[in-house]
Amino acid sequence: MVDLSICIVNWNVRDLLRQCLLSIQKEVTGLAVEVVVVDNASTDGAPDMVEQEFQWVKLIRNRKNESFSHANNQAAQISHGRHLLFLNNDTIVLPQSLHRLVQFLDRHPEAGLVGPRLIDRDGQTQRSYRPKPTIGAALHRLVCLRWTRLFRQAYQRYRRQKLQTDSTIAVEVLLGAAVAMPRRVYDSIGGWDEGYRFGLEDFDLSTRVRRTHMVYYYPQAEIIHLGRMSSRRNSGHVYIGVECGYARYLRRHVVGLVGGILYKALVMVNLPFSLVENAARSLWKQCRHGPAPAGWPHSELQGVWSFLLYGLPSFLKA
Repeated sequence: MVDLSICIVNWNVRDLLRQCLLSIQKEVTGLAVEVVVVDNASTDGAPDMVEQEFQWVKLIRNRKNESFSHANNQAAQISHGRHLLFLNNDTIVLPQSLHRLVQFLDRHPEAGLVGPRLIDRDGQTQRSYRPKPTIGAALHRLVCLRWTRLFRQAYQRYRRQKLQTDSTIAVEVLLGAAVAMPRRVYDSIGGWDEGYRFGLEDFDLSTRVRRTHMVYYYPQAEIIHLGRMSSRRNSGHVYIGVECGYARYLRRHVVGLVGGILYKALVMVNLPFSLVENAARSLWKQCRHGPAPAGWPHSELQGVWSFLLYGLPSFLKA
């Protein structure tokens, strides 16, 4: 029987995917592991690399860039492990982490979801969990309301929560770079919600799991997370996904249908303010530093434009 099925969604980061798979290959001794890679129509040769260099990996080639949730469900549905590990392609598995995750799930039947300590390349601990977002924290993201400072404390409680990084603790939301769960729990909640494009699907997963099981942060298992290596290449896709994700999450888990409609109306009102703010920040950065790398306000401005031009239909349906 397979102990652990590792599900990886990939899009155009061939070399990082290779590094991830090599790190897994080193850690499977004594553990029955299968790996499923779902490639979302990469153009950099990543699926060919997997076929040629990692024949033991199951590969699904999608013809278009499917949602992160849909691709994760594709991987889970063809896998056979007692437990599932959903792993980003920009990660490196450290020694004994896979064994420890499996052992933790076997020893804690109340656990529905467990996340390892995420660290950067230099060994510094990243944020691996959060409280679930409140409507106040979401409203503070809007430029037109941020200036009022009405929801600043709610946003700080959400974003600036002090981390407890050295102890196993129950948490509200795990960040989705690496999350493990028993297959029985995955099946009982119906898997990932494919209504999310790209953003907050991990928050939704944690929230639904917590209705019946515990969600744990488990720092004895460690995984390097390089962070946003795919998403930086498509800021428009990410911006649209995050805005749609907040709208869907708040409607489903926080404020209900009417509150969700009001939130969407505020986001629409906020668009001109967001364009002005990001244009000003982009201009200031260009004057000081020249063309900015992906992930700076130039990309944020591109994201707002993409949302305005292409993202509104998906946002209104979220």
